[in-house]
Amino acid sequence: MQLAIETKKLTKKFGENVAVNALDLQINVGEIFGLVGPDGAGKSTTMRLISTAMAPTEGEASVLGLDVKTKEEEIRDRIGYMPQRFALYGDLTVDENIDFFAEIYGVPKKEIEPKKKELLEFTGMAKFTDRRGRNLSGGMQKKLALACNLIHKPEIIMLDEPTLGVDPISRREFWRILYGLKDVTIVVTTPYMDEAERCNRIGLIREGHLLACDTPDAIKKRYATKSLEEAFIKAIETKT
Repeated sequence: MQLAIETKKLTKKFGENVAVNALDLQINVGEIFGLVGPDGAGKSTTMRLISTAMAPTEGEASVLGLDVKTKEEEIRDRIGYMPQRFALYGDLTVDENIDFFAEIYGVPKKEIEPKKKELLEFTGMAKFTDRRGRNLSGGMQKKLALACNLIHKPEIIMLDEPTLGVDPISRREFWRILYGLKDVTIVVTTPYMDEAERCNRIGLIREGHLLACDTPDAIKKRYATKSLEEAFIKAIETKT
């Protein structure tokens, strides 16, 4: 199967602190892959490394066959990256925010309007085009951020805890939208085990170490548990 992302011994150190520790990871083209773990596990740092937002200390990583150390611009043109605090512009309307990011990504002008219309309908934001970003609910801001990251038709979309601080109904709606994406590899970090269950495959991560990587069902079977929470605890016990 073709790989969208591959890391080999990927490591990030901040002084004496090792945030990501010799991470070996393979993410397939077209799958929804979840990096799952508690706060401080190394999820966000891993996302920054593979999105080229941060340089690794050691090891290797490639995105769509491109080296993150030498092909940053090429990678950024082909991915969408939504950090936890995505920089929407509160003074701009929904419409203007999408236009702004289309310009940043260099989307041809003739393609902007039809793609924007498609994304607004797809995310359920078509009725709110004139509403300013600061006046949107948390869930709507997340959907707008997703639309901004999809305007240039990326091959991979990377989402760092995209539903953090969002109510349960908006979380379900956001995942409904993700399931509707076609021909896009989705990499998402989450601390929520119910969201992990929605992924094709997941990697359990703690203190920068990858504890297990497989489908949610396979991981539960491996540790003879009925829930991912229990499997995570057993994976920690096995590694310690």
